[in-house]
Amino acid sequence: MRKKIWILMMLPAMAQAQTLEECQRAAEQNYPLIRQYGLIEKTTSLNVANIQKGWLPQVTASAQATLQTDVTAFPDKLQTVFQQTGITMDGLKKDQYRVGIDVQQTLYDAGNIKSQKEIARRQGELQSRQNEVTMYNVRKSVNEMYFSLLLVDEQIRLNADLQTVLEGNEKKLAAMLKGGTASESDWQNVKAERLNVVQKMTGLQSQRTALARMLSIFCGIEVNGLVKPEMPENMNPSINLRPELKALDAQLRLTDAQERALDAAMMPRLGVFAQGYYGYPGYNMFEDMMSRKFSWNGMIGARLTWNIGTLYTRKNDKAKLQVQRETTEANRERFLLDNKMEQIQLNENISRYRQLMIDDEEIISLRSSIRKAAESKLAHGIIDVNDLVREINSENKARVEQCIHEIEMLKEIYDLKITIGE
Repeated sequence: MRKKIWILMMLPAMAQAQTLEECQRAAEQNYPLIRQYGLIEKTTSLNVANIQKGWLPQVTASAQATLQTDVTAFPDKLQTVFQQTGITMDGLKKDQYRVGIDVQQTLYDAGNIKSQKEIARRQGELQSRQNEVTMYNVRKSVNEMYFSLLLVDEQIRLNADLQTVLEGNEKKLAAMLKGGTASESDWQNVKAERLNVVQKMTGLQSQRTALARMLSIFCGIEVNGLVKPEMPENMNPSINLRPELKALDAQLRLTDAQERALDAAMMPRLGVFAQGYYGYPGYNMFEDMMSRKFSWNGMIGARLTWNIGTLYTRKNDKAKLQVQRETTEANRERFLLDNKMEQIQLNENISRYRQLMIDDEEIISLRSSIRKAAESKLAHGIIDVNDLVREINSENKARVEQCIHEIEMLKEIYDLKITIGE
């Protein structure tokens, strides 16, 4: 029996044990959302590159054929004069054709392209920060499963210790039974209690298998054994590094970029252009009235444009961005308040568990003394076996309570680390 119990206790230790930090890192790497980081970065780069191409010449090719109800022509009196001089002036044809290319080159855009690139970068940054918020919450899930599994491991250890104590008393009663100083029912009572504890071990082992499997799937690694985390020191709650705050900062930077884009959109823009086409009629309309031939035509120039229509919506657009900024600031204040309240609750829980653990040490010491005294009294026939079993279970209960308080306190401490962003 002892050998079997020892093997059960040593199985997790024989395999490579994982720390809490290792499980958290593995879970973050295994979480499906991690793949989006590279996609967001790639998408942002492509968007910025596309916007930058706004400085390249914009080339448009076109072809058209039209049939008009009327065309430009000389007045009838002028036609008569031409005819008298022997000049034939048929005028423009009603069917007209054109194949051409239009090239536009921006010289000055008042920072519009620059502001659009900044918006694209800030949008990518915001998406990444929002992903970090989700990934950060993965740590909470790991904490829940890790400490639950750790608690079951401690309960298995205590169950094995309890079996050892009961087995020792069972052997003592067996010897006393042979000596005629104990009844067979006393020996059977202790044996039945030990078998009941063995059954509980089976349930604990099944629970451990399920928790270990869940944690392994979540982390993407085979979790065999756990390393009990040490008490962290030098936590600084005054410095909050939560990714939610970084996401809110990214939202504010995006709003600032959008506001600068509004300023750039209302400024005039300067560019040059070149147009050329082959068709009929050309720019020399008088010649085309006489020859009706296809010709090459071209034009170059500079263009200054100013879209004053942006002034109509500028005030409302500015107001919308201000509302967006105030909403973000309000969300920040709400988050900091909720976070502070959570810190207060966690610190209170930690203090309570610390006090309980101090009391646990004294309770266990007393219960251990009482149990040892009961064993001595049973040997001298002062108490019956029921009293002994009760004291053994009371000592074990005290050790289980201490274990629960320790694991719960550790969990609260590491939850506090997550709460303050460490």
